[in-house]
Amino acid sequence: MLIIGGGPAGYTAALYGARAGLSVALLERLAPGGQMGTTDQIDNYPGFPQGVNGFELAMGMKEGAERFGARTISAEVTAVELAGDIKTVHAGKESYQAKAVVLATGAQPRELGLPGEAALRGRGVSYCATCDGMFCRGKAVAVVGGGNTAVSDALYLARLCEKVYLIHRRDQLRAPRGDRKRLEDTGKVEFLWDSQVAELLAEDRLTGLKTVNKKTGAQRTLECAGVFIAVGQKPDTALFAGQVDLDEAGYVLAGEDTRTNLPGVYAVGDLRKKPLRQIVTAAADGAVAAQQAEEYLSARP
Repeated sequence: MLIIGGGPAGYTAALYGARAGLSVALLERLAPGGQMGTTDQIDNYPGFPQGVNGFELAMGMKEGAERFGARTISAEVTAVELAGDIKTVHAGKESYQAKAVVLATGAQPRELGLPGEAALRGRGVSYCATCDGMFCRGKAVAVVGGGNTAVSDALYLARLCEKVYLIHRRDQLRAPRGDRKRLEDTGKVEFLWDSQVAELLAEDRLTGLKTVNKKTGAQRTLECAGVFIAVGQKPDTALFAGQVDLDEAGYVLAGEDTRTNLPGVYAVGDLRKKPLRQIVTAAADGAVAAQQAEEYLSARP
């Protein structure tokens, strides 16, 4: 079994696959962990009551999989051939073949593209309200976006924070109409319609935002301890296009059994079309994929 991607989904698949007696190799182009590995403090992964550093958790997952014989290969995958009984994965100057492949390349949050955005990630700039909202308890925050994720983030933050600014570039939400009333009923959400973030204000960490109204040009400065950017994610699935089925946004179409349209190919973690993308759901996907791959391989001649 070959696994492409070394995040929590990939390394959980490696662990379960190796423990099931499969020959397992995992290809990762950067450091283990994916987005998780770049997160300073993770407070919502079970078993760590005081939280855990993302890189430490990633290394623990890697070591756990390798303890049972999984092998990590540091290389960037450049092409795949997933149809047929034997699948081929090209990485660097090498080609690897396997009877089962797990796709675990994840997804990246869409950024606003503002100066300082990357440097302030984890210091007031976040792309996951359920991950980082607790750090802003009792303070003012902003949410950027107008879809279902932005609404969910704003409702979640309204339970924790003193005030929530919802900044949307249009004059109405893309989420269902009833969601606006739910937000209004909190008594904490202020809408900034037809607006976008023009500048991030910071010292050591984020202190506020400057916004601009696209129709009037009016500018406004908001004091806030955090900004939660919810303008979508971009799944890392370009390598698989034309081979496994993708939805209109580029996510792999695979159910809770993680099986794709190709026999012996499984999709796990953030690249799979699913309602919730968290470390714990990625790990669950990895365990399911390994079990599915083991059953698939044991049924072959």
